[in-house]
Amino acid sequence: MIRGQVPSFPVYLFDIDGTLLDSAQDICGAIRQVLDSVPSPPVTFDFLKSYIGRHLIDLFTDIFPHHTPEQIDQLIMQYRTLYLARGHKMTSVYPGVAEGLAALGGRKGSATTKGTPTTRAVLQQFGLIQYFDHVQGTDGFPCKPAPDVIFVALKALGARPEDCLFVGDSPADMEAGRRAGVKTCAVRYGYGKIEDLARFVPDYWIDDLRALAPQATAG
Repeated sequence: MIRGQVPSFPVYLFDIDGTLLDSAQDICGAIRQVLDSVPSPPVTFDFLKSYIGRHLIDLFTDIFPHHTPEQIDQLIMQYRTLYLARGHKMTSVYPGVAEGLAALGGRKGSATTKGTPTTRAVLQQFGLIQYFDHVQGTDGFPCKPAPDVIFVALKALGARPEDCLFVGDSPADMEAGRRAGVKTCAVRYGYGKIEDLARFVPDYWIDDLRALAPQATAG
């Protein structure tokens, strides 16, 4: 079922993991591979999933509080190699995403914690790249909940914050949107807990991306 009335915007920015793609099995699987290679405390899938959308520094520092920055960097490098090697075989597009993007007017961009090259490759692999006017990842600047990736994407699109709706599934997305001065839309089907998202008072809530474009068929 599709719920929520969202007005049209000139520009839409989208988070990727947990918003467009159900990628938790691959992300958490790669993290698990890293953890299996070193002595580490036991962690659950739900614990790992709760970090999706945040920088890996946060996750590995919380698991290994006594590691040096150099050791954390090594774990992150290992993760990135393993994640790409998985080929996104356990990742899928959420229902309604392709239809919603296809029917949605305005210009569209991404604003994700993934690096831009990886983001572009994933969108290409899952047949979504053609819906995007600009692909923006987090490349050498602070990641969400900092607003930097949103500002960089808006600059590339020649857009102002007041022209934009940012769609995401995590508290980090909602905080970044608030700090960037854009309108925010929280999806209920992603990885963020509803009560955590609600703390940032999203402007809109949706259960299906097709709710952004009412002319899209519900399927």
